[in-house]
Amino acid sequence: MINKFPKIIFFSALIIIIAAGIFLFFINKKINSAPVSVAKNIIATNTPVTASSSVENISAAPKKLIAEPISNALARITKKPFGIYVRPGHSPVSPERFTGYHTGVDFETYASETDAVVPVYAICTGTLAIKEMARGYGGMAAERCKISGQDVTVVYGHIKLASVATKVGERLTAGEQLAILGKGYSTETDGERKHLHLGIHKGAVINTGGYVSTAAELSGWIDAEKLLK
Repeated sequence: MINKFPKIIFFSALIIIIAAGIFLFFINKKINSAPVSVAKNIIATNTPVTASSSVENISAAPKKLIAEPISNALARITKKPFGIYVRPGHSPVSPERFTGYHTGVDFETYASETDAVVPVYAICTGTLAIKEMARGYGGMAAERCKISGQDVTVVYGHIKLASVATKVGERLTAGEQLAILGKGYSTETDGERKHLHLGIHKGAVINTGGYVSTAAELSGWIDAEKLLK
């Protein structure tokens, strides 16, 4: 009987050690698996995860509705934004020849671009409708296209007409070079500074007007600056 006690003690200790090991194993497994569950819950709460979902898709920025008509476009809007009212003696441009509410957006050039070639690009995919010399613009082109499913006509003013290789009726693709800017204070810009006037008129009817008499009439036009943001 005396010899049996050490064996009982040995087996009891062995059972306790095994039980403790199993307990620690499950505790460790539960701790390690917790962050994964939390991460899955965070993704599921913020954005539905589908077969095509990925981190890149979730964080991707929305696409702009139109292509830039000129490089670094937004930074160039410094004098005449959409809707500004001007008249001679009351304008960010001097001398001012026109009176009315600006139907387009003017994209200015830098001093270093005075004699440089400055490309102008089609803002949308459509068809070239007009290219001609026009009062107030010098060289001018108009394009028919759709923006957000709506028919529009886009006016590109103060361009070098001879640089427009696309023929009237031919297709233009968004981002495709349409022309280059005309030389400042020449017939190419009708005596205006070197810059791009871009007007977007609602509807398929071509309207090349750069100004309207009343603010209410601006409702027939679209602010290109807002589309580019």
